[in-house]
This record gives sequence, C-alpha cells and structure tokens, in this order.
Amino acid sequence: MGALAEQLRGVVEGPVFGPEDEGFAAEVAGFNLAAQHSPEVAVGITSEADAAAVVRAAAESGTPVRVLATGHGSPVPITDGVLVTTSRLANVTIDVDAKIAHIDAGCRWAEVIAAAGEHGLAPVTGASDAVGCIGYTLGGGLGPLARTYGFSSDWARGFRVVTGSGEVVTANADENADLFWALRGGKGGFGLVMSMDFALVELSTLYGGSVFFDADDIATVFGTWTEWTKTLPETANSSVVILRLPPLEFIPEPLRGKTVLSVRFAFVGDPAEGKSLFQPIRDAGTALIDTVGEMAATDIALIHNDPKDPTPAFDRGQLLNDIDAGFVSAFLEAVGPERQLPLVAIEIRHLGGAASRDVPEGSAVGGRGGAYSLVLIGVPDPSLFETVLPGVVDGVRAGLTDWISAETTINFDAAFSFPGSYQAAWPSDTFSRLAEVRAAYDPDQVFPYGPAS
Repeated sequence: MGALAEQLRGVVEGPVFGPEDEGFAAEVAGFNLAAQHSPEVAVGITSEADAAAVVRAAAESGTPVRVLATGHGSPVPITDGVLVTTSRLANVTIDVDAKIAHIDAGCRWAEVIAAAGEHGLAPVTGASDAVGCIGYTLGGGLGPLARTYGFSSDWARGFRVVTGSGEVVTANADENADLFWALRGGKGGFGLVMSMDFALVELSTLYGGSVFFDADDIATVFGTWTEWTKTLPETANSSVVILRLPPLEFIPEPLRGKTVLSVRFAFVGDPAEGKSLFQPIRDAGTALIDTVGEMAATDIALIHNDPKDPTPAFDRGQLLNDIDAGFVSAFLEAVGPERQLPLVAIEIRHLGGAASRDVPEGSAVGGRGGAYSLVLIGVPDPSLFETVLPGVVDGVRAGLTDWISAETTINFDAAFSFPGSYQAAWPSDTFSRLAEVRAAYDPDQVFPYGPAS
C-alpha cells in the first residue's frame, strides 16, 4: 500500500496519510469513538479533481474506497483500503431566489441552517445539526419535521458524484436520473458524492421544544402521548424518549441522576394553535422542565438536544406499526423506569404524514410505511457493545414483536444489526433496482457497500 500512497501524493492536492504518519489518527477519527478506523491510506480531498484522482488510482489497483465525513454513520471500523475524508470541503452557498442550498461533501447541518436562516429559509434536517448533510440525506433522513415535510432526501435536487471509474457526473431529474433516484434514499455503493443541491422551505419560527416528566409520571404521560399522536395534523411532529441520566454536573439539576420521560414537539404554524395542540401533554403530568414555546427555526437542534462532542456510540433502530394500549404496557414492561438497563435513551418518534408519501418522480427511500420508529441507545461503554448491549436489545425487541414492522429505513440500522435488516431497508423491487444502479455506476465495486458476506 505504500506504493499507492506515494502515487496519490503525486496526483492530489490534499494530504495523504499512511498509518505511520503524524496526523493519521486525527484524520480517520469520527464522531463515534467506538469505531476506530485503520485504513491502509487516508486522503483528505480538497476538490472534485482530488476525488477523481483517488478513485482512478484505487480502481486501477483494485483497492476499495470508503468515505468519512463526520463519522456519525460509521458504526463499523474500516480496516482496509483508502479512506477519503471530506472535512476540507465545507462550503455552503444559498440561492435565495431559487431557495436552494449548494452543500459541499463535508458540510454539517449547522452550517446550512445558519446560512439559510439569514434569509428566512430552512433545510429539512435531522435531529442533530452536527451530522453530515450528505451521508444523512443519502439514507433518506427522518428529522423533527418529517410529518410536515417528509424525508430529508425528498428535498435533494441534484448531486455531483465521482463514479467507480473516476468520472465526475451530475445526477438530477434531467441527467443520470437513475442515479439521482438511487441517491435519494439508497445510501451507499454508487460513488463519492462531492456536493448536493438541496431545496429549502420558508420557515423562520416554530412552536416547539421539550418537556420533561419524572419517573412517577412516565406511564400516564406515555399512554396519553400514544393516543394523542393519533389526533395530530401533519403540521405537528412529536417524539418521546425515556432517559436514564447520570448524576453529572452538566445535566440540569431537576433531571440529574433521574429516569425521566421527555416529550418533544415541533409545530409549523400559528403558535396559538401549537400551544392548544400540545396542552394535553402538559395536562398529563407535572413537568420538571418545560421549554416548549415559540422558537427560531435556526434553533431546531435544541428540540432533541443531541450530543455534539465525539463519544462511543451504540444504537439500534427499527420501525413500528401502529401502536396501542397493548404496546404501551409491553413497552413499559420492557424498558420502564423500574427496569435496570444499560440503555441511556429509548426513543419513539411519531411518523406518517408527508413522510409516508413518495416524491412525484419516485425515490429509493425505504420505510415510508412506518407509523413510528423505535431507537435504543446504549450506555457509552465500548466494553458492553459486543455482547451485553446486543443481548439487551434482543430482549427488548422480543417483548415488542407484535408491533415491530417488517420494513425499516437504512439510517436507523447502518450497521445491518439484525438478520435481514439490510434487505428490509427497502421494498424488494427498490432493493433490486438499487443493485442494478450500483452495478451500472460502480461495476467493479470500488465503493463496497452492504453487510459482509
């Protein structure tokens, strides 16, 4: 591999690192510290020309290429080949008249939210503004406004892609439309995405935030939330999460060391209507903290308030069919406050609405039939990741079998954790078509994707 590294140093402007080089460890580090990457070569690309040169050289030598932006979506260690890092490509430009953001490969949502917000516009993002825009969007993306605006990938309007041959192509509704279809939800194995054009919505304020309830209120509030979600219009979005919080100083004092339930809410429309819609949740228990109110759309990440600093991460997600009183009982039996579990968060999101409808021209997104989603997040102790936490997750799932959907969406299980979950991430006809598109644009599988055989 030393020969390839030397070859790459001669054809790219960005830095090239071997495992013995100073700066290698920092270059390959991502958000999930449990995934310690050790590729044979790491290249920090600075342009499309760099990316094309890397891919051509790798293809000629039969070396696999993988991509690292923020590392949120890299749960499995990369131990071979070339790792392309995109952090040096972080420009965002806003076409105000067209309401389009041009987003480079290394951008995080925070940069796009801020740039669009200056013009009263907003991207349809994920819950965390620290996540990389493109990797998230390639998998579809279900954010805090999904019921109102759909999957984030529904708003992608075009991509620039380096294919498996090293060719740079445009993929949109008019050029390479099959690749464009695949990139809106098909996730990986098509090429190296260099940039994305992403449509924005006119949105400057929301009625939203989070309210927290103590352990004694969890059963009542969760039961109320379950029935309440069935009454909500598409302009209203909500999720609940049971949090087992350690007694650490950075946690707000009313929550410190407690098991609590947080109800999150995001309403697009008149704040008075949003307040009225949310009142049944406020009436269901005594709040420890209540931040729900009118807020700037640029503060949307505060609704979930996900961690921004790198940490070891273990999570497992799946979709749920419609839930009912039986589910409430089974769920609380499995993960309620009386249970001692190495899980820091158990989250359920209300889906449906606009997320259930495909874009008119069609896309590769899987999971539109999910009524709710379930995500289990383990304590950040890597010694538990291989055996303990998978066993805990399997136990929780066993108690909820009647409500777990046969379909999922790929961003909720990027590690292909459950048997058959890779195939279940798309309808069968979509899964087959994605394989055809991968074969067309990367016939030699320069960009390996899918579970290891």
